[in-house]
Amino acid sequence: MEQPIFYPVMNEEYAIQIARDWNVPASGSGFVTKFELPSSYLKKFQVQNVGGPVHDELWVPAEELEEFNDNIVGEIIVTRSFYPEA
Repeated sequence: MEQPIFYPVMNEEYAIQIARDWNVPASGSGFVTKFELPSSYLKKFQVQNVGGPVHDELWVPAEELEEFNDNIVGEIIVTRSFYPEA
């Protein structure tokens, strides 16, 4: 099943929750990545809050993902990784 929207989150705390609490049980591993985008490009997206104070994310339509990727400045860095507890 394809995902119609890409949901990059706006802070590491929320990314950790997703990677550790959702992705590990669903997929066996979870990763937190970090990347930068120009603020002028980010202005085209409204920050969406989907729960608590740290649950801010962008909603990027799938058809705009190539443009989103083209605007990433520098490298995408994996900052954390999570696996099932042994």
